[in-house]
Order: sequence, then C-alpha cells, then structure tokens
Amino acid sequence: MDLDALKANLKKDFKKIVSQEELNQLKVKYLGKKGQITELSKNIKNLPSKERPTFGKKIGELRSLYESFLGSAQEKIELQIINESLEKDRIDVTLPGSYKSQGKLHPLTITTKKIADFFSSKGYLIEDGPEIESDYYNFDALNIPKDHPARDMHDTFYLENGNLLRTHTSPVQIRSIEKRGAPLKIICPGKVYRSDADKTHTPMFHQVEGLVINENVNFGHLKNEIMTFIDFFFGPDTKVRFRPSYFPFTEPSAEVDIMDKKSNNWLEIMGCGLVHPNVIDMAGLDSKKFSGFAFGMGIERMAKLLYEIEDMRSLFSNDLKFLSQ
Repeated sequence: MDLDALKANLKKDFKKIVSQEELNQLKVKYLGKKGQITELSKNIKNLPSKERPTFGKKIGELRSLYESFLGSAQEKIELQIINESLEKDRIDVTLPGSYKSQGKLHPLTITTKKIADFFSSKGYLIEDGPEIESDYYNFDALNIPKDHPARDMHDTFYLENGNLLRTHTSPVQIRSIEKRGAPLKIICPGKVYRSDADKTHTPMFHQVEGLVINENVNFGHLKNEIMTFIDFFFGPDTKVRFRPSYFPFTEPSAEVDIMDKKSNNWLEIMGCGLVHPNVIDMAGLDSKKFSGFAFGMGIERMAKLLYEIEDMRSLFSNDLKFLSQ
C-alpha cells in the first residue's frame, strides 16, 4: 500500500468529519482490528529486514498524524455540540421573568415578633410553659380559689385527668418566679384556650403577658412601660386611657384602651395592674419586700388593629388570598 496515498486519504477523511459517530467509524477504518494502519503494522514482519526500520518509522508517523487529526476533530465536534445547545436553549433576556409566589410570614407571627422584639430590647426574657396545665397554676396560684366567680369568666376546657387547657399564659409567670426568683422581667407569648367562638373570638388564640418583679415597683412604672410600648406599636400620636378594672391576680387593676382613628371609638387592647401580694407570696417571694406589675394582651386583637382585619376568624381560615395581602 502507498503510504503517501494513505496519508492523503487520512487527511481527507478527517476533513469530512462532522459527528462523533463518524469519528468512531474512522477509528475502525484505520485502527480497528482490520484497519488500514493496523494491517500495515502486521505486514512489517513480511518485509526484508533492511526495510523494516524505515517502514516502521513511517507507520509511527501515520499513527502520530492520526492522533493529531483526532484531537482537532474532537475539539471541532465539541464546539459544534456547544453551539447547537446554545442555539436550541437560547433565552431572550429581554422577556419579562415568570413570577413565582413566595411564602410569607403569618400576621400573627409578625405581630408576635414585633411585640417580643420591643420587650426583648428592654431587657425582658421570653419564657414558655406547658399548654396543658394544672388547676393550681392556672387558678389557685393566681389568687383564684375554686369558688371564685372569676373562674366563670374563662370558659375552661377541662380534661378527664383533672388538668385543663390553660386559659391564659399567666401560669408561666408563676413558674418563672418559682424558677428564677426576683428581680425578674419576662414576657410569656403562647397559645391559650377558651370555649368561645364568634366574630371577635376563637376557641384557641394567642396571648402575650408581661411580668416585672423587683423592689419598690409601682403603678407609675407600669404606666410608663405600657405607654412606651403603645407609642412603638401604634405610633406616638395614639390616644390612650387607663380604666379601673378587676383581676384577681392584680390590685389595683386597669384596662387599657386606645382611640380608633377611623371611628373615634375607644378599643380595649390589654389588661394590667400591680401584682397581688397573695400571688407573690404563693410563688415563694416576700410581698413585703417585692412588688411588681403585670400586663396581658391578645395577639389576635393586636394583629386585628394593626392590619385592620374585620373578622378575627380570617387569621385561621388558611385563605391564601387573605394571607398574601
């Protein structure tokens, strides 16, 4: 076989290559078991001994030439594949992007965080406690004995074992006093339960209560704390009033109202008062040495006022249209 002719054919064949499949076929043609270069290599033994070195050298040059052409062809094919892919998957960056809705925090989560962030910045610890409570922590330790009419205000869910679903987060205050002693500054956000459901109430809702225990705490401290919080939460131009009220666990007690800017009506937002001496004593402290104040608010009501929600039950409806607002 004419090696020069084979060399020319090799060069010609590689110029025609446009795909990986053709490249594979070319390998079989020249370097397969019966390939042209392979067959030449096998025939070296049949040549006169003087011609073998020269012929072998030319076979080696053919193999080197093949490898050189192979590298160039592979680069060409890979570039072609990339260009075809880019052309096929071309994206018009001037087109508007597709919108994918993202999840948002629930209004109650936002409201709870806003309240907690304020009191945390003022040195309050955030405490938690069990939602299934004993009668002692939910009532007795809060100066609400078994025959006290205040128990009728709570519409309690009782369990078969005598425990109950807590009707407020105040039991956490008692547990915290027992655990940490005084001085103490805490807030207690969490779920509470009462047998009541209408446009302004739900059987499960969220409260956050605050408690401060120290020496020489008075009502002026309580009022300053509440006024500062309302300025933060509703704005500094919010009108506020304190109304005398009654709670078994505070004395004196008050309800806090704010003026609705749209209707000019007073809206109740929380209850508060100085901690009753009996509560301090039952928690293991000396009421002659320590005093304190407490306050509590419904997070649903705060969210309702903050977001101007008409029906409280919307907060639990799982309505994506409502929640995405």
